[in-house]
Amino acid sequence: MTSRDRNQAALRASLVALGVIALFAVFGKVILKYLHISVAALQVSGGLLLLLVALQLLMGEHDEVKDTPNQVNVAVVPLGTPLLAGPGAIVAMMVAVQDASGVDYVVVAASLVAALAAVFLFLRFAGGIHRVLRDAGTILLTRIAGVLLAAIAAQMIADGVLGFVRG
Repeated sequence: MTSRDRNQAALRASLVALGVIALFAVFGKVILKYLHISVAALQVSGGLLLLLVALQLLMGEHDEVKDTPNQVNVAVVPLGTPLLAGPGAIVAMMVAVQDASGVDYVVVAASLVAALAAVFLFLRFAGGIHRVLRDAGTILLTRIAGVLLAAIAAQMIADGVLGFVRG
């Protein structure tokens, strides 16, 4: 991608993720109820998907994005969703909103915006970050992120299973 296309993709991916997560924050319970899906089921499925991504990071296997006439669409799928706005982020936001009251809603919303602003900045300046870290540093951070993501996935699966048992 050209520099301009990468910047547009970073912005579009961040905005898509913000929209999807905000949609589930507001209407998530209704959507899940309509589809007869429990939060526990979403947690388990999200954990399994995160585990797959974590394994890809740990093994160094990445899906190559094929050239398409409009490469900015990569920002919507797979980057915006399901990678940024996947089941893990959706469940986390739904639980945060469920546990919130009063001013807490503003804190939850501000946290979402701040997190996705940070994601945008990292995506926007990924080339420069890679030049500083070089290949070895990028691989090291990728592997560390894979380990942490696997732990988050395991916790999500465990929470989902406990949710099934309790509910």
